[in-house]
Amino acid sequence: MAELPDKLIAAVARTQHGYITRAQLLDLGLGARSIVYRVKIGRLIPVYAGVYAVGHVPLGLEARAHAAVLACGAGAVLSHGSAAGLWKYVKHWNPSPFEVTAPTKRGRPGITVHRATTLTRKDITRQLGVPVTSPARTVFDMAPRLTPDKALRRFVNDARLTYTFHLGDLAELLARHPHHPATKRLNPFLDPRKAGGPTRSEFEDAFTEFARRYRLPAPITNTHVLGFEADVLFPDQRVIVELDGAEFHLDRSAFESDRDRDATLLAAGYVTVRITWERLTQQPAREAARLKKILEARSSAA
Repeated sequence: MAELPDKLIAAVARTQHGYITRAQLLDLGLGARSIVYRVKIGRLIPVYAGVYAVGHVPLGLEARAHAAVLACGAGAVLSHGSAAGLWKYVKHWNPSPFEVTAPTKRGRPGITVHRATTLTRKDITRQLGVPVTSPARTVFDMAPRLTPDKALRRFVNDARLTYTFHLGDLAELLARHPHHPATKRLNPFLDPRKAGGPTRSEFEDAFTEFARRYRLPAPITNTHVLGFEADVLFPDQRVIVELDGAEFHLDRSAFESDRDRDATLLAAGYVTVRITWERLTQQPAREAARLKKILEARSSAA
């Protein structure tokens, strides 16, 4: 009979990355003495107050994040920087401390707890089995702490490139919080004439800012033309801008294939303009004037 509770404990723990709470143990019929006994013989290993690892302590970040959520009680979810790490919206996930949003702010060593009363079912989901704020809510929570604006722009674009975060979901969330500081900063991303497509690098971020600064027509970034991927497209003028980094010149095959592509696109009516980082950052006014002339000439021809 003693094996049955342990099988039940293991079954629950399997759904929670190897962890179980004291409340769940009591619900399974274990008494306080049974819990103390299992801790003593190593079947249960305390990791937070009221949270135990079953058999061994899982070391994976997702598992440890799940334990932090369990430690904060019913309704708690991973959030803010920890949610961004779980969704892979940041390149490096720093788990110390884990960040959790909960209905009540219960202090836990090693966990930063945020209290929120505005979370709805739309704001909560699971990723890799861990209860977590939705992609839109994660971006919303992170927006106030990402300064300057280019840091926020890079974060939003990295989120969009994962294809888990969608601007439509963000629009619904912002509509529910019209006066929140995050809303003002995120609203521009909902305007396609300002936001464009998601960018993949600092170079692409710099170009979209360059286009806004010099009042160029709104471009589309990272799109496809005749089966070819284009860094930037001005669709009305049928002008493609390719952003050539220094590494471009080191690959002879890429050099040849890109110029072959340029000729194919030109035959179909698309002009390709290649811009380097040095020209964009060191001579932006000159580069803008020249590109503007090209766009105006293409508009007149059209």
